[in-house]
Amino acid sequence: MILQHGRPENTADRLPKEVRVYELLDQLNISYDRIDHEEANTMEICLALEATLGAEICKNLLLCNRQCTDFYMLLMPGNKPFKTKDLSKQIGSSRLSFASGEYMEQFLDITPGSLSVLGLMNDKENRVRLLIDEEVLSGEFIGCHPCINTSSLKLKTADVVNVLLPAMDHSYQTVALPNYAEEENG
Repeated sequence: MILQHGRPENTADRLPKEVRVYELLDQLNISYDRIDHEEANTMEICLALEATLGAEICKNLLLCNRQCTDFYMLLMPGNKPFKTKDLSKQIGSSRLSFASGEYMEQFLDITPGSLSVLGLMNDKENRVRLLIDEEVLSGEFIGCHPCINTSSLKLKTADVVNVLLPAMDHSYQTVALPNYAEEENG
């Protein structure tokens, strides 16, 4: 794995959805670092990537209510445990569950294992509400996939919040998920 700055020199063998990410970031003059790697479909693999990337790769979850009418993308630290009840109270939605991969593809043009805030560029109808844990927002960088899980990007959190999200016509809600490990040790 080699840390590189910006888009790949040759995008001929890249998926169109990945190339669209690079085009959007370049169009918005957002600077980013990138590494190409084996398929990263577990947090364990992502932890190994973080050392090279120099940024924590967010855990990204696509959630929905029981009726599958409201959808939420949650960005949270990868090492933080997640309990739906903690989030449900904050967003006023009961019975949250994980949305199926079909919804990821339909709304975000992303397959399971590749979920990323960058997929919101494909959510033209704003079907997915973005929720970001306050710990992610307090970090200088966000690590994420460019809509595929064989590359990872390091973006400035400020660029994501202040430039990228407005350009994608998406806002976000800050949430505060408890860190149970800290509570047990404290």
